[in-house]
Amino acid sequence: MSKPRVLILGGIGFIGRNLVQYLLHNDLTSKIRVADKTIPALASLSEEQKEIFNSKVEFKQLNLSRANTITKAFDDDAPFDYVINLAAETKYSQEDAVYQEYVVDVASTCGTEAAKRGIKHFVEISTAQVYDSNNKPRKEDAKVKPWTSLGKAKLKAEEALKAIPNLPLTILRPALVYGPGDISSITPRLVTAAVYKFLGEKMDFLWDKELKINTVHVDDVVKAIWHVATKVTPSGAVYNLADQTNTDQGTLCPILDSLFGIKTSFMGNMKSKLATAIAMKTVSDTANDKHLKPWSDICKSHNITVTPLTPYIDEELLYNNDLCIDGTAITSTGFQYSHPQLTLELVKASLDYHIKNGAFPEISSL
Repeated sequence: MSKPRVLILGGIGFIGRNLVQYLLHNDLTSKIRVADKTIPALASLSEEQKEIFNSKVEFKQLNLSRANTITKAFDDDAPFDYVINLAAETKYSQEDAVYQEYVVDVASTCGTEAAKRGIKHFVEISTAQVYDSNNKPRKEDAKVKPWTSLGKAKLKAEEALKAIPNLPLTILRPALVYGPGDISSITPRLVTAAVYKFLGEKMDFLWDKELKINTVHVDDVVKAIWHVATKVTPSGAVYNLADQTNTDQGTLCPILDSLFGIKTSFMGNMKSKLATAIAMKTVSDTANDKHLKPWSDICKSHNITVTPLTPYIDEELLYNNDLCIDGTAITSTGFQYSHPQLTLELVKASLDYHIKNGAFPEISSL
């Protein structure tokens, strides 16, 4: 029996590159095509990933928000078995029109084409930010009330896909995805910690240590993608992805303390409410202004001329919103998490990826 053929939409990004590595390392496919608007040379790939994309993956540079390019992603000498959709705008606080075009329309157009082609399974990677903010773990049937603009767009994309006739669909809603290549999940906090190490100051967090920032390792996300694609009947089902740590700010701070040798503390809910009473944008701008110049100085002093990393944290992520989900339902299908706990070693491995790529200085040199 021949191995499946896989089309990965948006496969150059953080999750996509790790998915490609997983499929190749485990010899799971007969063909992998990646369609993405970003070319591999500009994607801050590791040396191994560069070699993979140069020699073992068919890459097509396509803007998937344009309907006339979709057929180019799917056209081949044989049909694809599985389509994995990772193509989406991932930046926060964009205009609604941007999310409509690069999240909702991309999902809808690609899903429609996949249904037309008769593919076996379409796996959509959404986000746990579609749920309401709550410090109790939300299951898949919990109330949906997105608290970021990206979360709202992802929920609209889910609904658009579910409305497509004959689309064999499964949706995954991961918590904050961390691991080698992460630039926007917990990595901005690592970069900010480096800034406070450089400044010799204590790092204060808004709110309290109980604020939930649930996590899942990218290895488990890509493993789950392949698991549902090949082992789960595509019925429009939704599965959360989160490790067992039930990560909150208090979980991450000791890791930052250990990695960078800094002191961390919390402003507490009362002080944070007072600080943000006038405008969260002012708080956000003040904090980012404090962090960006020292980070630039760090990069210059270590001859880092190009880096995807930044200490910038978007205003939307500074509000008192809990990201707290129950990621156990998928285990009833036979899936097992490889990294059930967030650990110092796993966070350091995430950082080592960027250090090896020359995008982050050696911690000991700060």
